Amino acid sequence: MKVRTQDYGDVTVVELQGELDGEFAELFQGTITNVIATDKAGIVLDMSDVGFIDSEGLEQLLWARDYCSRNNCQLRLAGLDETLAKILEVTGLENEFDRYAELAEAVKSFA
Repeated sequence: MKVRTQDYGDVTVVELQGELDGEFAELFQGTITNVIATDKAGIVLDMSDVGFIDSEGLEQLLWARDYCSRNNCQLRLAGLDETLAKILEVTGLENEFDRYAELAEAVKSFA
């Protein structure tokens, strides 16, 4: 898993590349914690380069949603392919996240 951040005003985009599984938990949580420490209004997880997500990856997404909520920050997901969208649907999590097809659309939603 590779993680890269980029700021767009009061929003930080966290670009995720690879597989969202248990091995990325520490890196992911550290990234989200660091972004929230900068008092950003929102975080967009760019998932357009994510090829796989397992149950631990889903747990990390839920952790990020809850951590953001507790710290007055909003979380959006962008760029999910059909497979990732279907995984959210099958697990009953499709309504747990604000999702956008395009990254730019997700960033603009904070305006």
